[in-house]
Amino acid sequence: MKKVILKSKREASVNRRHPWVFSGAIKTLEGAPEDGETVAVYNNKGEYLAAGHFQQGSIMVRLLSFEEEAIDQAFWQTRLQQALAYRRAAGILDVTKTNCFRLIHAEGDGLPGLIIDIYGSAAIIQCHSIGMFQSLGLIAEALSKVLGDRIQTIYHKSKDTLPSGFAAGVEDGFLRGEAESDLVKEHGHIFKVNWVNGQKTGFFLDQRDNRALLAHYVKDKKVLNTFCYTGGFSIYALQAGARWVDSVDVSATAMALTDENVDLNGLANRHRSYTADVPTFLKTADDDYEVMIVDPPAFAKSRKKRHNAVQGYKRLNASALRRIKSGGIYFTFSCSQVVGAQLFQDTMVAAALEAGRKVRIMHRLSQPADHPVSLFHPEGSYLKGLVLFVE
Repeated sequence: MKKVILKSKREASVNRRHPWVFSGAIKTLEGAPEDGETVAVYNNKGEYLAAGHFQQGSIMVRLLSFEEEAIDQAFWQTRLQQALAYRRAAGILDVTKTNCFRLIHAEGDGLPGLIIDIYGSAAIIQCHSIGMFQSLGLIAEALSKVLGDRIQTIYHKSKDTLPSGFAAGVEDGFLRGEAESDLVKEHGHIFKVNWVNGQKTGFFLDQRDNRALLAHYVKDKKVLNTFCYTGGFSIYALQAGARWVDSVDVSATAMALTDENVDLNGLANRHRSYTADVPTFLKTADDDYEVMIVDPPAFAKSRKKRHNAVQGYKRLNASALRRIKSGGIYFTFSCSQVVGAQLFQDTMVAAALEAGRKVRIMHRLSQPADHPVSLFHPEGSYLKGLVLFVE
């Protein structure tokens, strides 16, 4: 491997097993590594520390191993087996009720830059680094060996998640099979997932536990699900006995899939879809909703945009809080990694004050066990949510 030599006293984060090496910590590069290459990282004394994928940018090396080992086929197969064993221990592999889950969650599974989601018999690979993209063949082969005949389709979907200059020459495509969609089960509910044309890998698996929690609060209630995408929260609410559910998303494609999912579960008689911009919809929405879900896309993906994101969350939630009935239960989320849990809670304080509502916290929410957070990489805790009682 080519070498990355760190500056004096800049190895502390690597010794704490943080998986990122920032450009400012690097003293020299030996051998002129190219983007995507696997490099060895050494401290200023020439002592081996770790190995990972090199890529020009603020994060210069994404670490894969803190041992002196080859990053070869056996490495990938071992990491996938470890990830599967963890999910088995977490009780996620009971396919009688749920057959969709995240198999690899980047840094949380020791593989920065890699996402693998399983939908029934399909595995969807999403690469966020050039090194991971260049390892696709090895990853797909390891998937086939670890999951065997369980996987009939392997699709890579990375064009939108790779650096723009590199992504210009990348096309998403099949590595095995050719199925573009399938019906999957989550807690016994049926969803159609289209990984070719859908957002992200096709479905938002990270809200599984929070959708299940919603089911405890909706019986005989009128529910509003905003930014609904394909209707995940809506299906759970309807199945749990909600009196009525309105679903809203600006995407006509998403709303068509929501309607299809509602029909698949036989629930259309208590549901209505609105293709609309959520902030605009809220200005004239009914004010008798007894349960609301506000789950917008990430408002900021960098610290430079954090202030604007916080202001956006405040305006959106203040508007929504004005529409919920007294005694209502309000689920609100942020998936912006740069907006921490305390900052999000502080933002909700400002929103409640602006809306003139008295609010109590019922639950603090996060991501499920198949989206693990490494103790050594707290930045992996990106999803945060609050369940509020609104008077």
